[in-house]
Amino acid sequence: MVSVAVAAVLVGGCDGLEQGGSSAGSAPDAAAGRVVSPLTNPDGTKPGLAALTSEADKADARKLIQGLTTKGRGPKTGYERDEFGYAWMDTADGVPLARNGCDTRNDLLKLHGRHVRFRSGSDCVVVSMDLYDPYTGKDIAWKKAKAAEVQIDHVVPLSYSWQMGAARWPADKRRQLANDVLNLLPVEGRANSAKRDSGPASWLPPDKEIRCSYAVRFAQVAEKYELPVTTADKATMLRQCQD
Repeated sequence: MVSVAVAAVLVGGCDGLEQGGSSAGSAPDAAAGRVVSPLTNPDGTKPGLAALTSEADKADARKLIQGLTTKGRGPKTGYERDEFGYAWMDTADGVPLARNGCDTRNDLLKLHGRHVRFRSGSDCVVVSMDLYDPYTGKDIAWKKAKAAEVQIDHVVPLSYSWQMGAARWPADKRRQLANDVLNLLPVEGRANSAKRDSGPASWLPPDKEIRCSYAVRFAQVAEKYELPVTTADKATMLRQCQD
């Protein structure tokens, strides 16, 4: 998928934030009390992505993943980021937080960040926050004025969805996928750039403890938008949630 960085320059990975900051290093307990299980967050409107550790949760995860249909990944011909609307539009109807007067990017920062500070006179534009990155298990102190370290990841990359059927969708459905909080997570920029437009068979979060949760979120998006996944991706997702 394509990233939109600070100056809207296209880079590898998913859509980037206007941001900066520095990582505070690995923080094993940093997520405590501020992230929720994807199994109890089916619309993505609660913060974070908690690890799934119980046998019961992993069984529910496998059941969800097993229900996905599979097909081969088609050509990328005709894909452009603009086919999914301009980045971070607030007018993608049919998804949570649409038309609330704040663009999708800042909605995500507010939803997942802690100690959020806004631009003077604004209740939308985030200028600093602390973020627990589920992909790496790190705490990141983010400031808009500093070098980019946080990006918004499309869990199911837009170009992946294009190759799996979104090329034939109506424009409004593509706009929904691109701006649906269920399909969006603020994460460390380096991890997001490494992911690019990969499916789970080609890329998984560096933090192994979160991989089952990541597979669940990928499956939730695929199920909601009736997107198939590749056979290799489905098998990889199931392996992440084995007991």
